[in-house]
Amino acid sequence: MGWLAKRRLRTGPTAALPAKPDPGELLRLVQLADPNARRDGDDIVAVDVRVCAPVEADKDLTGGELERVWAVRVAAEGPLPLDFFDRYLAEGLAFRLGGLAVCRGEVSDPADDGAESGPAVILPVRPSAEELAPLLQQDEEDEFLFTAGEVKAALVPQKGQPPAVQELLPFATELTAVELRGDDPLKLGALALELSEALNGIPVDRWRFRIDAPEDLVAPAKEEAEEELVAPTEPAPE
Repeated sequence: MGWLAKRRLRTGPTAALPAKPDPGELLRLVQLADPNARRDGDDIVAVDVRVCAPVEADKDLTGGELERVWAVRVAAEGPLPLDFFDRYLAEGLAFRLGGLAVCRGEVSDPADDGAESGPAVILPVRPSAEELAPLLQQDEEDEFLFTAGEVKAALVPQKGQPPAVQELLPFATELTAVELRGDDPLKLGALALELSEALNGIPVDRWRFRIDAPEDLVAPAKEEAEEELVAPTEPAPE
């Protein structure tokens, strides 16, 4: 998708979707970011935020980029969410449901912004080079950098406590992210899953949604998402 018009709109972080999401699927996706997310009427409540029920919106919400728009707004519950959780939640939902993200009046396509970011594996303690050696080769000049073929990896102290990894927190002494970068999302996803299995970590995408398969890092085609809006046609009378 090309450049998107900036829209100065009064709205919180919003996933603008080409089709109305199934309520059960929407809850499942939110629970990938916060396993304790739950329904509250038609909305979903997660850590510090309320994911409002989808409503049909004017296509001006995305500057006309989508012919039909279903808006899923993420509203703060009380103080502003920590670590940009509301924004990441809206962007992650937009990515997985083939839509666009609207934040502070600016429209973006999360599927276009992956070149400088990628998945990570969150670990409760910083791993040693020996523990990483079966899957990653350490850089000779920097103890925090590693490679696996064309994939680059970096050990980064995890800022904050992403809700998706809360099960690690009772045991965490130095929450650390192994951040992966590369051009092939499927290879990145496969390596993230291998590392998580070997080191007892949790694999997440760049919005800190848990991933279960490499395909979780591949955005669905916009056309496929839009087709869900098309009602089946009645057979022609004989």
